[in-house]
Amino acid sequence: MPGETLWEIAKAEVEKRGINGSEGDGAEIGEKSVFFIGSKNGVIDEPPKPTLALEYTYGRRAKGHNTPKDIAHFWELGGGTSLLDLISVPITSDTLRTFSLVLVLDLSKPNDLWPTMENLLQATKSHVDKVIMKLGKTNPKAASEMRQKIWNNMQKDHPDRELIDPFPVPLVIIGSKYDIFQDFESEKRKVICKTLRFVAHYYGASLMFTSKSEALLLKIRGVINQLAFGIDKSKSICVDQNKPLFITAGLDSFSQIGSPPVPENDIGKLHAHSPMELWKKVYEKLFPPKSINTLKNIKDPARDPQYAESEVDEMRIQKDQELEQYKRSSSKSWKQIELDS
Repeated sequence: MPGETLWEIAKAEVEKRGINGSEGDGAEIGEKSVFFIGSKNGVIDEPPKPTLALEYTYGRRAKGHNTPKDIAHFWELGGGTSLLDLISVPITSDTLRTFSLVLVLDLSKPNDLWPTMENLLQATKSHVDKVIMKLGKTNPKAASEMRQKIWNNMQKDHPDRELIDPFPVPLVIIGSKYDIFQDFESEKRKVICKTLRFVAHYYGASLMFTSKSEALLLKIRGVINQLAFGIDKSKSICVDQNKPLFITAGLDSFSQIGSPPVPENDIGKLHAHSPMELWKKVYEKLFPPKSINTLKNIKDPARDPQYAESEVDEMRIQKDQELEQYKRSSSKSWKQIELDS
């Protein structure tokens, strides 16, 4: 409908699927959803474009002549970690069985990398777990199938099978701006690469780096097509920290990744309750979080500089001043009433 924002279209699409499909029936055959979340301006393509709070679009792909087209729903969460509440919009019991998550991390800002990754993955996992639990009450078989499906990327004889905790939906972690990252000091690149390899492998996720390079973008497009339309996965692998990483889920191992990059004498001084916490402490020792407060505190998109518009902002300031004036005058009025009484 003319004049509708992408956000309104996205809401209508989610509501339509919720109405047309019974709880737990799942998406139609050949219908998938891909959800992009990640660093502010940690985009794959250049130059970056402003992102709405939540954007939606869709694509179609023909399987063959005179056959139904596959449909892919694409969602993108704007604002980095500031709009976590909107994660629940595209993730429903109807979409979950054919749902994939793409986490985009800005390699050029290593100090923001861990808090961005942690906040987004925790919020998404929490919501997905709730949806699966709710689905289990009405359709236990579907919920059970989903819990089993997350192990598909890991071979039954993989040595790390008992040590990982697969993310509840297929996950791809993309490190963007590799062209800037490749100029970092060797030790910094080593820590970032090993840490992201550990996180990706622990969650049963794929990991890849990209930049403006057409060759790298071509690889990423292939991955997106695989998530959206079920095209065969790439079997290529690159674990060399001096090159853009490209590791398909299930092809890495903890023995190849090695231990956290910290002197053995310091390992004992780091008190951690899990391997993930240990890697976090090692990573944040070299890259302490700088903007964790700004990542968490911007709950109101109207105050987020990413969505700044001068005329709207001026009107907002004026209305805020009027509200404050009203509050003060109301307070005085109530005090006067109390005195008169």
